[in-house]
Amino acid sequence: MPNKPTREFAAHVLFVILFLAGWEWMARAGAINVGFIGQPSRIASYLVEGFALGGKLWVDLGYTLLAAAISFVAGSLLAFAFGLLFTFLPCLERAFNPYLTLINAMPRIALAPLFLLWFGLGIGSKIALGFSLVFFIVLSATVAGMRGVDGDHRVLSRAIGVSPSQMFFKVTLPSAVPVIFSGLRLALIFSLLGVVGAELIAAERGLGQTLAYLQSTFNTNGVMAILFLLAVIGLTVTAGMNWLEQHLLAWQ
Repeated sequence: MPNKPTREFAAHVLFVILFLAGWEWMARAGAINVGFIGQPSRIASYLVEGFALGGKLWVDLGYTLLAAAISFVAGSLLAFAFGLLFTFLPCLERAFNPYLTLINAMPRIALAPLFLLWFGLGIGSKIALGFSLVFFIVLSATVAGMRGVDGDHRVLSRAIGVSPSQMFFKVTLPSAVPVIFSGLRLALIFSLLGVVGAELIAAERGLGQTLAYLQSTFNTNGVMAILFLLAVIGLTVTAGMNWLEQHLLAWQ
């Protein structure tokens, strides 16, 4: 008998198949307006043509994923560094906190036109917007994780003569990793959202730029295809982060 995860996966697959089949049947029967929500067979056809025939979607996908990856890595590394500084130097956090709070309170999408002026239509403005989202998410998670270490563990470690470096690498950091990973998982999704959002406003290429073009030409099937592709990417990276977290934190 299949185990529970296998049964759950099979149930999800069955639901998706039935949902798409019902959607296709209603579209062919004229029960729904395909001009508003598209038709599964035509959505699939757009994806096949974009990837297998013309290949344009590969270029757009690579452009978007590259910008999202750079913004995620750069934003996470800088945020982690600042998080460590703020943890060990609270006076530094008090000095920076008002300015960081002010910047974080700004709607990021409103900054996109400014980033476009600074960095142009290329990949730089997309990285800047994604970076601005990732940085604050990972920074908050890092500081919260570092300061959420059990006080009893600290006291016990000091009592047995643990050095500051041992305290950090064997007590503080391992205890903070779950919280930091939660921030990284969220930041990974937001890096993609930031890049696509910037591409929607103006870009040379990318999934967001393609989505904006399809919307302007009322190509509903194309719009639904790109949205489906973005959803699959988001699901994949989230599952990947969950898998990585489970393996890295298997000791807990």
